Amino acid sequence: MGKQSSSLVYQIFQHRFPATFKGFFYFLPISLALTTLLLIFIYISTTANVTKTQSQTTLYLQTLPSLINIDQTSNLPILPFEDNEDDNDNLFADPSRTARLSRASQWLLGNLFGLIDGNDTNNKEAYHDGDIFLQDYKQMNKSLKIYVYPHSKDDPFANVLLPPDTNSKGNYASELMFKKALMESHFVTKDPNEAHLFYIPFSISSMRSDPRIDVHGIPDFVQNYISNITLKYPYWNRTGGADHFYVACHSIGKIAFEKAFVAKLNVIQLVCSSTYFPSSYLPHKDASMPQVWPRGGDPPNLLTSQRKRLAFFAGAVNSPVRIALLKVWANDTEIFAHFGRLNTPYSEQFLGSKFCIHVKGFEVNTARVADALFYGCVPIILANHYDLPFTDILNWKSFSVVVHHIDIPVLKKILQGISNEEFAMLQSNALRVRKHFQWHTPPIDFDAFHMSMYELWKRRSVVRVRLTPSMEFM
Repeated sequence: MGKQSSSLVYQIFQHRFPATFKGFFYFLPISLALTTLLLIFIYISTTANVTKTQSQTTLYLQTLPSLINIDQTSNLPILPFEDNEDDNDNLFADPSRTARLSRASQWLLGNLFGLIDGNDTNNKEAYHDGDIFLQDYKQMNKSLKIYVYPHSKDDPFANVLLPPDTNSKGNYASELMFKKALMESHFVTKDPNEAHLFYIPFSISSMRSDPRIDVHGIPDFVQNYISNITLKYPYWNRTGGADHFYVACHSIGKIAFEKAFVAKLNVIQLVCSSTYFPSSYLPHKDASMPQVWPRGGDPPNLLTSQRKRLAFFAGAVNSPVRIALLKVWANDTEIFAHFGRLNTPYSEQFLGSKFCIHVKGFEVNTARVADALFYGCVPIILANHYDLPFTDILNWKSFSVVVHHIDIPVLKKILQGISNEEFAMLQSNALRVRKHFQWHTPPIDFDAFHMSMYELWKRRSVVRVRLTPSMEFM
């Protein structure tokens, strides 16, 4: 039966198909075989490179303890690796990848200045759309209303809930300066029906330093506070807290709502530690605020020609990224990377450098970005997953250089690849936007306070539930 079927197929093929078509069927298997061999060859070549890279990464991970325990040779402290990011194992690029990284860096520079996608003009503008921003900002300044939960000076936790009497200083000043500025501003309303948003006025930094609460007691304090305002006022229950916000500049703020899980999903966070990596921060809901160490007086202007050093960093070694930076560049003559405190004022190094490096420490944020802008130094952002402040308003490509951790070994090549004209553009825009990274008493238009308020304005709900008299006195 099988032979008869084969013979039948052969006879049909002989009588029904032209010669050219039969020729096609003759060469088809050969073509498929050659194509398959080519694909196998490409696959083997590709996987060989990946395997080589993985083996080199594995070798790096195996030798990593020796890189961390470098106190005997480099006077750097022993530091355990962080477990909150998955890219710390790629901090050092092996020599075989340097050329590739250099080419990638050149592409990044082309992309930075719009040379790849033809968007050169837009990438030189400090704002994504300055006209829309100005128009919407004016509307915000005129219309935005905030209701602040009231507390008296007799409250046992008045130090946590009320604004400070004096101006704040230090790394976490932004949190308290925001509260002080808001309470003295025209944005506050005593009529909850007028309010677009409701401010939860506890201060994370104050709780952290209060021995009655301490770091470990912050989640309990927040849980109790949310429970109290839920029982005492009807405002939270209308939206589940989605029109409420709190402010935190210390990274410990990310644990504040650990015991108020539902509230954590809804409340707007205005924070300095704004990183995409943990699930606790959602950029479309939450907003980034700059960490600013308040500086007195007017910001200086120093000519580019007087900046002799290529790049500068100084600080504690409290992350693998900083260890990598110092391991590669600690002895360089053009990039000044220093562990610990300087013997000279920081301002001299900021003013004497073209680029100032912001490197993530325990968290993605530090005050170095605002410091760099204050002193007219172009910031280098070495902090993966950092949701940069006001990034939906400001075009960070126009006044900073964002570098991935893995590009630390080719950092100098990246910076040297920036021409004088490109640097002049970056610095000019840095001087233009630095007003947004400064606090003033009283606040002035477009400063850090007003820009933070604008971020809140953009996150307000367009639908508001008006309270009836019966609801107000529940």
